[in-house]
Amino acid sequence: MAEKNEIVLVTGGSGFIAMWCIIQCLQAGYQVRTTVRSLKRTETVLQGLRSAGALNTETVVFKEADLLQDEGWKEAVEGCTYVLHVASPFPAEAPKHENDLIVPARDGTLRVLRAARDASVKRVVVTSSFAAIGQGHRGRDPSKPFTEEDWTDLSGPGVGAYEKSKTIAERAAWDFIDQEGGNLELSVVNPVSVMGPILGTEISTSIQVVSRLLSGAIPGCPNIEFGVVDVRDVADLHLRAMTHPNAKGERFLCMAPPAMSIRDIALTLRERMGPQGRKVPTRTIPNFVLRSLGFFDSGIALVIPYLDEARPGSIEKAKTSLGWNPRSNADAVVASAESLIYHGVVKV
Repeated sequence: MAEKNEIVLVTGGSGFIAMWCIIQCLQAGYQVRTTVRSLKRTETVLQGLRSAGALNTETVVFKEADLLQDEGWKEAVEGCTYVLHVASPFPAEAPKHENDLIVPARDGTLRVLRAARDASVKRVVVTSSFAAIGQGHRGRDPSKPFTEEDWTDLSGPGVGAYEKSKTIAERAAWDFIDQEGGNLELSVVNPVSVMGPILGTEISTSIQVVSRLLSGAIPGCPNIEFGVVDVRDVADLHLRAMTHPNAKGERFLCMAPPAMSIRDIALTLRERMGPQGRKVPTRTIPNFVLRSLGFFDSGIALVIPYLDEARPGSIEKAKTSLGWNPRSNADAVVASAESLIYHGVVKV
């Protein structure tokens, strides 16, 4: 258990990963502080925490702070031992201007790091993404798994605003630590598509895949493959990266291998959800059909670059260095589906 006087700041407290980080920090005995862009979000966050059975939610302290503004960050980090910087935009569709994502991700990360350094925080864990590792590598040997040594090639094909925002923000974080970080330590977690139990009716972009399949909202399965990981395991890796000596100055790929195709996800739902999975389509949508639909649906356009691309990854580093062992990708998918039904987001 944590020392009673150790405070952890979790940025972006209303987010999917952030709420599970808060839950696990409370379970571990930390005092928890979290930022939200508006204090009007406080009750929504607390309801989500309570829905998961979190203990001591009344002790969570909320601070108002925005990634685009300097105000509030000094007060948010004051007295904290650790910071989990989870807040970052993740769009459901491509933005009109890529800087709408890049600027908040990069500048917000630097704001948090400067405030943490000035407040003598011991370590910051930044939530990056597989998008900063595995994009722009068309033609790569599909049998070669991605590792923490890999970086997204910003000049490569199919690299959009989101991939750029995560790569640029993470690069900026490492450069900051090297050049002006002082005694501040940095660790980075790079999750793939995050699934698992939702905590309310708001759902992340990754969960929308399961939601659309479960409700029968899409006619079939695009030829897309990606890594999957349960949000509870993402939070667990954040806490390990926050305190473990081996995590200082390191980044960790966060997934439950192997990668899954959308058809794999659909078949898992059909097999594991019984009658509740009866609407799930399992036929494959040809690439040319999906590309045509992308002209009319910006959400579909966002996934076009991922067609027929294999993205295997290795988690040996997190397993051997930190003792991390995630649950299966199928269990993460099913947990998403069960919670979508439980919270009434999907009617089956």
